Amino acid sequence: MKTAVIPQVRVEPELRTQLESVLQPGETLSGFVEATVRSAIEFRRMQTRFHERGQTAWENHERQGVSIPADEVLLKLQAKLDAKRKQLGG
Repeated sequence: MKTAVIPQVRVEPELRTQLESVLQPGETLSGFVEATVRSAIEFRRMQTRFHERGQTAWENHERQGVSIPADEVLLKLQAKLDAKRKQLGG
């Protein structure tokens, strides 16, 4: 598979210095940029799916008039968070 090049981005010298200061030992600037772009892509995909689910839920609510009270949703989310913390030993 052929690789492609991401366009160069001009930045102020101060930003480049800050970036270089946070690189891990053995990490390259190119590797950092690639990892950051991959992370941003995944974040945007999750964000899009979140908005789509919210829009679908809103449309269902408008059509059916049925919704789950916020307190109930928050309790379920807190239970999930508590379970994950317990699983991770925190």
